[in-house]
Amino acid sequence: MDELDILKKDWQKRGDEHPKLSYNDIYKMIWKKSSSIVKWIFIISILEFVLPNLLYLLPSTRERMSIYYTNDSSTFFIVLSGIQYLVIFYFIFQFYKRYKEISVLDDARTLMKNIIKTRRTVKHYVIFSLSMILLTMSLFAASFYFDPNMLAAVYPNEIPEGLTEEKLRTIMAISFIVVALLTTALLALIYFLLYGLLLKKLNRNYHELKKMEI
Repeated sequence: MDELDILKKDWQKRGDEHPKLSYNDIYKMIWKKSSSIVKWIFIISILEFVLPNLLYLLPSTRERMSIYYTNDSSTFFIVLSGIQYLVIFYFIFQFYKRYKEISVLDDARTLMKNIIKTRRTVKHYVIFSLSMILLTMSLFAASFYFDPNMLAAVYPNEIPEGLTEEKLRTIMAISFIVVALLTTALLALIYFLLYGLLLKKLNRNYHELKKMEI
């Protein structure tokens, strides 16, 4: 049982031996909890963007990634990455905006509306992120099959014995698709654990406010 449950029980007590907690006392507790949850959503979204991009500073990572940006499809992948970054920045800004809005609220109905907006923004962000991961990796798989330069970059000297170029391209493409599906499923689980639990708490706060307003 958390602090909000304790306060709510105290608020509902009718005994004269216990001091009554006002509507504002309960509201302030819900407001502080909601503000804290949205702040963590904002922080996690920043870490989620910054930490993977720090890997690009490693020479080995830059060398591997250069394969995908030195072929016939490089312009397309650069444009796709640019669009992805812009949309992610937009969502991070929206999380910051939601946090600042909730941090200065003094009205229960407005807080409820902002909780709804925050939940909607998080759901759109998760759907976009997972879709982009699946799309990007699927396009990499397609480029291995259709762009001979991709295969030449991975196997610059010679094709492994017993494999034809076409068969190797097929194997690489299928492998990328399998990895894309597994990666998307794993990240969906991580998103559920991180954002899902926070949204569950935020949704609980919303229903508590709704009951108080009735």
